[in-house]
Amino acid sequence: QNGLMSGLMQMLLLKVSAHITEQLGMAPGGEFREAFKEASKVPFCKFHLGDRPIPVTFKRAIAALSFWQKVKLAWGLCFLSDPISKDDVEKCKQKDLLEQMMAEMIGEFPDLHRTIVSERDIYLTYMLKQAAKQIELPRASETEPRKYIPAVVVGVVGMGHVPGIEKNWNSDLNIQEIMSVPPPSASSRVFKFVIKATVFGLMGYGCYRIGQRTVQFILSMPAAQNYLQKLTEIRSQ
Repeated sequence: QNGLMSGLMQMLLLKVSAHITEQLGMAPGGEFREAFKEASKVPFCKFHLGDRPIPVTFKRAIAALSFWQKVKLAWGLCFLSDPISKDDVEKCKQKDLLEQMMAEMIGEFPDLHRTIVSERDIYLTYMLKQAAKQIELPRASETEPRKYIPAVVVGVVGMGHVPGIEKNWNSDLNIQEIMSVPPPSASSRVFKFVIKATVFGLMGYGCYRIGQRTVQFILSMPAAQNYLQKLTEIRSQ
């Protein structure tokens, strides 16, 4: 559905999510579920999912990584086994420690940080600004002057996005560029072709070997040998 690399990356991130859930006894994203529950209690409140679609983020992130960076990232996610405690989660809420963790991520995977964090900072800021526009009140006639009331918006975002949102708030933002999915590179196309050729080749060889053994097994059966002997006699006559 989402392509080979993007699909594999989603599976690996689901593994990370399951690891966090197992360690903490709670699933990530609880703040968003709580926001939805609270919003449903407020009359006329609109609940809006304001983040960039996951497939776009994954495809842009994968396109930004080199082949070896993809291998390194996948290896790290596959063998993620570090213990996580609730104290560790509380430490992540400290601004200094959070900034240090983000800096480490930038140093190791700068392109991944750009697509997963920085671009989404821009997207989240844009969506929040759209939601925060003044609301025009209905008018009784066309001659009546326009009246506006301020919108009341509560944005629930990850702590790592707060500095980026504050930084981008007063800027003119265009999200068209960060919504486009770049075409796959030549190396990516070659890699996909090699993988497909290998899989189909192995399947074909497997079918050949199974068919060969099946034929040999059938021919070794007494009933088959008798039938073949009779055919030989009929032909000779």
